[in-house]
Amino acid sequence: MASRTSGKGSQSTAGTSKQRAGRAGSPAGKAPARKAPAKKAAARPPAGKKAPARKAAAKAAPKRSVAGRAGRGVAHGVGALFRGVGRGARNLDPAHRKDGLALLLLALALIVAAGTWSSLEGPVGDLVKLLVTGAFGRLDLVVPILLGIIAMRLFRHPERPEANGRIVIGLSALVLGVLGQVHIACGAPGRGEGTQALQDAGGLIGWAASKPLLFTVGQVLAVPLLVLLTVFGLLVVTATPVNAIPRRLRQLGIRLGVIEPLPGEYEPEDAHRSAGEYDADWRETPARPKRPRRAPAAQDDAGSAEEAALAKRRRTRRPSSDAVDVAAAAAAALDGAVLHGVQPSPLVAGLSSGITPEDEITVQVPAPAPPARGARPDGPVPDLTKPAPEPPSGLPPRAEQLQLSGDITYSLPSLDLLERGGPGKARSAANDAIVASLTTVFAEFKVDAAVTGFTRGPTVTRYEVELGPAVKVERITALTKNIAYAVASPDVRIISPIPGKSAVGIEIPNTDREMVNLGDVLRLADAAGNEHPMLVALGKDVEGGYVMANLTKMPHILVAGATGSGKSSCINCLITSLMVRATPEDVRMVLVDPKRVELTAYEGIPHLITPIITNPKRAAEALQWVVREMDLRYDDLAAYGFRHIDDFNAAVREGKVKPPEGSGRELAPYPYLLVIVDELADLMMVAPRDVEDSIVRITQLARAAGIHLVLATQRPSVDVVTGLIKANVPSRLAFATSSLADSRVILDQPGAEKLIGKGDGLFLPMGANKPIRMQGAFVTEAEVASVVRHCKDQMAPVFRDDVTVGTAQKKEIDEDIGDDLDLLCQAAELVVSTQFGSTSMLQRKLRVGFAKAGRLMDLMESRGVVGPSEGSKARDVLVKPDELDGVLALIRGETGG
Repeated sequence: MASRTSGKGSQSTAGTSKQRAGRAGSPAGKAPARKAPAKKAAARPPAGKKAPARKAAAKAAPKRSVAGRAGRGVAHGVGALFRGVGRGARNLDPAHRKDGLALLLLALALIVAAGTWSSLEGPVGDLVKLLVTGAFGRLDLVVPILLGIIAMRLFRHPERPEANGRIVIGLSALVLGVLGQVHIACGAPGRGEGTQALQDAGGLIGWAASKPLLFTVGQVLAVPLLVLLTVFGLLVVTATPVNAIPRRLRQLGIRLGVIEPLPGEYEPEDAHRSAGEYDADWRETPARPKRPRRAPAAQDDAGSAEEAALAKRRRTRRPSSDAVDVAAAAAAALDGAVLHGVQPSPLVAGLSSGITPEDEITVQVPAPAPPARGARPDGPVPDLTKPAPEPPSGLPPRAEQLQLSGDITYSLPSLDLLERGGPGKARSAANDAIVASLTTVFAEFKVDAAVTGFTRGPTVTRYEVELGPAVKVERITALTKNIAYAVASPDVRIISPIPGKSAVGIEIPNTDREMVNLGDVLRLADAAGNEHPMLVALGKDVEGGYVMANLTKMPHILVAGATGSGKSSCINCLITSLMVRATPEDVRMVLVDPKRVELTAYEGIPHLITPIITNPKRAAEALQWVVREMDLRYDDLAAYGFRHIDDFNAAVREGKVKPPEGSGRELAPYPYLLVIVDELADLMMVAPRDVEDSIVRITQLARAAGIHLVLATQRPSVDVVTGLIKANVPSRLAFATSSLADSRVILDQPGAEKLIGKGDGLFLPMGANKPIRMQGAFVTEAEVASVVRHCKDQMAPVFRDDVTVGTAQKKEIDEDIGDDLDLLCQAAELVVSTQFGSTSMLQRKLRVGFAKAGRLMDLMESRGVVGPSEGSKARDVLVKPDELDGVLALIRGETGG
């Protein structure tokens, strides 16, 4: 029997080795290199012999399991008790936890004081003597005082936990330096001399601080090094850099009454500044904490194990509901405290979403009442991240711009004319419902991702999704339609990734949209102290911050969108912003309104340099005048050696630039010139070549001359927004478009076709690689009327003669030409330049019909440009290319060529 068993065992072992060799890739038909010996198989005990042992163990198990079960029950009960206490401690309010730590330190201070200041008997006294006196030596009497000071600081300033690490480092350096010096002063006893000798000196800490220095550099250098360590600890504890020591000592002398302060040197509020805090002058930006890297989960073949690991990772990454509720309450409290018209703090938005805010974010709060225009506010504007600025003295920086020529005082409109909006919401129930829907979609499609936070804007909310390890971003972008179905909104836009963050953004429209008032944006700009006259308000972005733009830095912008998308409201906000912030000497405007009804509210404001232009032909002539004005400005810049109009204006105001003697010219600062075209498509239909040439020349050169363009159109096609115009207009503002092709024309990328209209737009400033999602500001007709009325009461418009009277220098156009003057000039230029007079060529080149082309040819024949018709042959061209200018002047009815 044994031999049979061993033989079977050897056969089974050989079969197993063959299977393993086959899995390893050995060629078929070949035997394995080595077979398992039969002795090893025979040495294994038969399966039948294990049964009695298992049965005996099974019989003996009930006898031993009673005590084991009782022990396990007690262990589980104790563990549940401690886990319950731990959960209660985690749910405890942070303020109570900090108070508890302070009370614990105070109790330790009392115990240490009883053990060091008096003879405390018992095991506690012996422990204090062993630990405190043994470690600190003669300075054990100071330990209770240090513990009490730390406890008092936790009681007084629990809201500044970031200073705790600095204080611990400073105290450690201070204690090491002082105890090391005390140990050296007491003769530097070693551990071999006994514990009492160390306690009579600097203790174990003093011995550890001084012994290495004495051994390496000697006593001569050890004492100065320890003194430097002590000074360093003192400076760190008091948050005093070395370069601020004289100023701090002077301030201390002023507070003690020893030194007399200079006028304006010491303010009473400086006395209440918390000691031990760095000033903003030398405070560095804290580094962003790195997110801990998670180890990849082990891959298991079983589906249940993979799902369990996925659920575990999702639970560990999702923030607790209690923390979100506390953050939301803090955000609501701060947003309610901030005055109307100021954006909600991005720091609070980060609390509500669980996201670390950006490093360089400042929260600015305006004064309670807006100051009078043209003057500084009475008090400094408070800033949560900077010290209070010194009170202003002297004249405001723009005082010279508020005084117009002719001793006319112009006061800017007050911001009270513009309505205030309520504080923006940081969270709503709709946001929580969408977070739950997104989490469900990720779980159903088994995508290792979780919503880690969101930032709510007035129109859309951007939900930040963090991916698990080894999860492709395409897994999220492929779920666009499923996400839209889950949240019941077709306008879902996915950003992968969010600029500056390792997260995917999902932008979903809010069911409860908010209005962005123009007055709120302008109040923030006024509170920030930015007084540039070309700063305009655009709206509010997804993160709740107000969006403002300086037109001089754009320097030209293209605004496009379908009907009803908010384009006209954006133009109204631009013009109103300039009227509120700039005087007519700062900014002059040329308004082109081919629709005739969009910009009529601004008729007669003093900022206009010419009446509002409604005729597309006159608009083309106005653009040509802008080109001539640009050339004149460049002539002055070149003559006086300046590269920008701002430098030239500053030199004129300071009297550094004088006109040539005998010229009779009086130099004056050039105002900024802003040209706003409300509908570019109408101009491109009437005179496409002249308009395109003028726009291209202005956009190429006019930046340094202080001339800027705002081009708006509701038909962003390639024949309106040509390639030359796009190449020279770097900034774009796209509102909702009707197709993907229109979005690509405006932004050179998709995205505008998914906007929801009514001011929802994508702002792509010059130099940015990705557009900013924003809700455009809105200004009512009543607000515009009140601002326009104020401007008209201050000053009457002064029009430029060369713009309005420029057409009076021309003769009356011949009646037979009529409205075909531009086409006739283009046809004459085409025929003379090519020296080929063909009607079919005019049809092709000018895109006109046969009747129009024939009429143009007859008109050129009557002006002597081409000869008579000779049947199907091309007409003779009677004018040479160098005579073209004279022919065009003759056709236009001008006096000279």
